[in-house]
Amino acid sequence: MDIDFEKNQLVARYVAVWNEPDPARRREAIASLWAEDAVELVEEATFTGLTELEARIAEAHQQFVQTGGYTVDHANDAVSHHDAVTFTIRLTQDTQTAWAARVVLLVGEDDLIRHDYQFTTHPFTP
Repeated sequence: MDIDFEKNQLVARYVAVWNEPDPARRREAIASLWAEDAVELVEEATFTGLTELEARIAEAHQQFVQTGGYTVDHANDAVSHHDAVTFTIRLTQDTQTAWAARVVLLVGEDDLIRHDYQFTTHPFTP
């Protein structure tokens, strides 16, 4: 695995999922990124499996991207070490960051995300 190429591709695909407006394409993208039994952990909740991840991402897309007018992007700060990739994801509007989190992904040998941790670094205040 060319980790530099792979980490940048992984980050780009991860961010794209949150911005994807088409539910079928989003579902496909989720299945191509996360393992079936993957776990995402945020401060207030845990999402296990593709069904829960899809519902969580669809809800976030609806609330922040579709309705709220935000864009999900990243800070171009990805680093990787063995099976881990970490980077900053952001919710932006008019170049202003409304929310940011440090994401830590643990990736399996099949290049699918097994664990997805989000640590809020810049809280969202509507």
